[in-house]
Amino acid sequence: MEQPGVFSSFGDLATEARYNETARTLRTPFVRIYGAIFMVVALAYSIVNPVYLPPDENAALAVLLGSALLVCGTYIAATFWSEYVRHPMVDFAALLVLALLVGRINVVLFEHLEGDGSTLHAVGVINRLIITAFASVTLAGRPRLFLAWMACDALGWIGQLVTGSPDLSSLIYAILSYFSGALIMVAINLAVGRTSRSAFQYADALDAERERNEELVLNMLPSAAVTRIRGGLIVADSYSDASVIFIDMVGFSKLAKRISPGHLVELLNSFFNHADACTREFGVEKVKTVGDAYLAIAGGNVSTGNSADAAIAFAQAVLEGVENLRRVAGVEDVGLRVGIHSGPVVGGVIGATRMAYDYWGDTVNIAARIEGTAAVNGIAISESTWLRASDRSSFGPPTMVTLKGVGDTCVFHSVMEAIPESATISDGKEAA
Repeated sequence: MEQPGVFSSFGDLATEARYNETARTLRTPFVRIYGAIFMVVALAYSIVNPVYLPPDENAALAVLLGSALLVCGTYIAATFWSEYVRHPMVDFAALLVLALLVGRINVVLFEHLEGDGSTLHAVGVINRLIITAFASVTLAGRPRLFLAWMACDALGWIGQLVTGSPDLSSLIYAILSYFSGALIMVAINLAVGRTSRSAFQYADALDAERERNEELVLNMLPSAAVTRIRGGLIVADSYSDASVIFIDMVGFSKLAKRISPGHLVELLNSFFNHADACTREFGVEKVKTVGDAYLAIAGGNVSTGNSADAAIAFAQAVLEGVENLRRVAGVEDVGLRVGIHSGPVVGGVIGATRMAYDYWGDTVNIAARIEGTAAVNGIAISESTWLRASDRSSFGPPTMVTLKGVGDTCVFHSVMEAIPESATISDGKEAA
């Protein structure tokens, strides 16, 4: 990861804005704490001044301290404004005014102490360097803005210094003192800005990676299942009225012998991508793919109204993609068969590696067997699905077929297909 430069900003304006808002949001509580401390100190000076200062000096300081309290109180209130983090000029203006007021307060106090002949050179007056230090942190990440603040503060300080008509030696030492502290504050501002930008970059990259991982996990498992797995719970669910859809590609085994592996993968990818798009459109849940077969369910983890209606609409939409499959395969003898059965299923996650949410039960097995009875590019549904369906016009009369392990079963075929005489798949695979 590239480290940010001293005066650099993020190339993306949206990222730069997000960084500044995030950094300022994190610093906002400390701005309020600083403001509260400053107001307490100013109030303490207001209490002590009448005891030691003559009325005229006390009156002058009372005006200055009152103004500082008003500015600081307004500054704290501004931090509760919803748009505060987007406007660093609020800090710029408030801290600059406070610095000028504190500078003037220091002048009055030092003049009083000098008149009293005090030898306490390190007397504890309000130090404007404290405000400068706070400004360097508050405006971290915006070094140019802080340098502009320092320039304005320096002009104000020099203006107050010159009005006192100091001798040359005092002026030189004052300038050396001010600018040595100012350089340290600039270094602090740059250091805090660079480290905060680096921390933001790492945190942003970590969040992006976490989102990618979360998206990958949720692509494999339902969100409710993920929550339970993370809580150490067993994931096992029962659904009383689901419709299982089993789709198989006809002639796949023969086609696999005729085309290259890459071509075969392209064909399967086209089929599965089209089916995935249809699941999103009709509220159907993809369960898994097994070879050239696609298993989906309506009425499971993905909520839907009538599971049979959703399953039939999904199957019809998938069959509309057959022409594209033929184009990708480059041959005409490519088709799909769909079997649908409705009933209770059990779903859950088993195992500790390569976990996936799967469904089990007779409903799943019967759907796979019914698929074998459908004609090419046709749909076969069980009687239970036919009874649940709102619109049965696309299906013909019932047909009794014998399914392996099930026995005689009533099946309805879509009217556009020819009802097969047997349940034998054309590429040599026996109906499941």
